[in-house]
Amino acid sequence: MMTTPRLEETVPSTVNIVGVKVRDRGEVKKMGSGSAALAIGSRVMLEFGGDLTYGVVYTPTHPMPFIPPMRIMKSILRRATPEDEAAIERHALMVREGTAYCRDRAASLGLRMKLVEVYGSFRRLEMTFVYTAEGRVDFRQLVKDLARRFGGRIEMRQIGTREEARRLGGVDTCGRVLCCASFMTDFTPVGIKKAKYQGMDLKENRRIGVCGRLKCCLMFETMDADAAPPALVYPSRR
Repeated sequence: MMTTPRLEETVPSTVNIVGVKVRDRGEVKKMGSGSAALAIGSRVMLEFGGDLTYGVVYTPTHPMPFIPPMRIMKSILRRATPEDEAAIERHALMVREGTAYCRDRAASLGLRMKLVEVYGSFRRLEMTFVYTAEGRVDFRQLVKDLARRFGGRIEMRQIGTREEARRLGGVDTCGRVLCCASFMTDFTPVGIKKAKYQGMDLKENRRIGVCGRLKCCLMFETMDADAAPPALVYPSRR
């Protein structure tokens, strides 16, 4: 007769956590370190976005109690081996060359686009160029030039300014790390109607984030206001 394992037997009591920057960019992300001994500055291999990539350790490993319903976070795959280190160095060289070449060719072709990040795959011959633009960009000739220069598959990925801020990270005027880079997992549009509903002056600079859009925290303020109980109205005495 099969028995269902008890909850306390299926989850760990503590987990080892380490702070890692994916591809050494953006904000530090908390990841499980397992039993690996990691020092600040160590390189580790990660499964990220469906592909193999690397990260750099920015905080020492420390234990943290695992209290359900906490989710088991992503863990590093391993500490980088000498073979991994060589692949990371090749990747860094390719990124530097790809960034410089793409910017030069885009300027020569008159393309109105801002290159945000370039990265390559560790498992296949592929390079991804992430950019922002105010409208559609005809990058067909640019892709041909990039493929001729670097070979393999070339992917052009357009993102918005909020996603750009999340990738690059930073600190906003409140003095805290950007919400999008620290804990948010998806972007819910911050509508002007909701902000006006709260009587907010949208012309104030402090309402605008580093991405040039309305701050994501306005969304949380609106949610709190919607959840608040209605104000009591007492009848007037005559």
